[in-house]
Amino acid sequence: MKKISKLILALCFISGFFNTSCTKDSGNTPAITRSSLLGTWLENDSGKKGTYEVIFQADTSATGILIVNFGGCGQNMKAIAYLSGSTLALNTNELLGNGWIINGSGTVTGSTLINWPYSLHDGATLTNFQATFTKK
Repeated sequence: MKKISKLILALCFISGFFNTSCTKDSGNTPAITRSSLLGTWLENDSGKKGTYEVIFQADTSATGILIVNFGGCGQNMKAIAYLSGSTLALNTNELLGNGWIINGSGTVTGSTLINWPYSLHDGATLTNFQATFTKK
């Protein structure tokens, strides 16, 4: 009888151990939307001195975002990028108003951080940058 009691006690203990669990992760991360990205961002590029402000504005298309001062090209320069999932991609070989051509796509993390490698061709030199955008 003592053996059976000890066996039942051991089984209860083991059963209790396996029935405990951590908090379930729902797996639902908030979707990245264009509206969550609109506003003022700080851009920091490798190879450039300082950090500067860029503004994300809604474009006329459903997923388009106008980016004012992308790459520090100036307040009158607007690049356009399109959101698809967690990727924000510039138009291929986008020509900015000053004759500069930019290319690249960034990876959005949450709605406050974008890691964005891109290239900028100013008509004479092609330069590659690694930008980090942080929402203000």
